[in-house]
Amino acid sequence: WGEIVGTRYMRGGKPGAYPTFALFRDNVHFVLDLYDPFGFSKKMSEEKKAERLVMEVNNGRLAMLGIFGFLSADAIPGSVPLLKSIAIPYDGTVMAPFAPDYHIFG
Repeated sequence: WGEIVGTRYMRGGKPGAYPTFALFRDNVHFVLDLYDPFGFSKKMSEEKKAERLVMEVNNGRLAMLGIFGFLSADAIPGSVPLLKSIAIPYDGTVMAPFAPDYHIFG
């Protein structure tokens, strides 16, 4: 959202700041905001918000490590023993659904 509307964060905008849809919600129809749709963070202290931000960043980092684990297990079979039976390398043609003679049921 920040890349399309408003001031870009490299030019003074605040990273991660999402606008509210209050005007749209009041005049057109009900819609939830993108960030904090239920307003849980309004009563939070700044320290708690900073702590939650660090938790969210760390969660994203762990998710990236998890994805790299799956990629490693797919590229090098047996490199991640826990994923040996889960991440089975795909040997088919990735673009097969776009072939002119591709049929789903037969």
